[in-house]
Amino acid sequence: MFTSEDIISSYSRAQAIADGVLVDITDNARTFGFKLPMAATHAVWHGCCEWTDADTERKPGLGQSTEGRMADVLLMAFRAARTTQGDRAPFTVLRVPREGNHEVAGLVDLVLHIGPGDAGEPVLTIMEPGED
Repeated sequence: MFTSEDIISSYSRAQAIADGVLVDITDNARTFGFKLPMAATHAVWHGCCEWTDADTERKPGLGQSTEGRMADVLLMAFRAARTTQGDRAPFTVLRVPREGNHEVAGLVDLVLHIGPGDAGEPVLTIMEPGED
């Protein structure tokens, strides 16, 4: 039988948020109708949501912002959540990459996952496929 004494190491969701491995986007997600706590993985945040002043300087005139990019991700996640059964809702977003010289938007596959939080409560995480 497995007991808590058998645990060698653990890493909580709260620790992952504090460390920046996950980015808490709960407040923004609520404006799109999500009722559960939500986080995005660092890869999703950095690649699909975040847009800095330095990005605008490198790629001016694209009309990109963190708020707008996050809204795109959350809107598509909400649509996927409404049409998918189970604990994973795959979806695709169109985004301009931050890296490189590419200024044309491309498709990125993401997954909305519902799972247990630190106390077993339901929480949502937006991640890239394979980021379990």
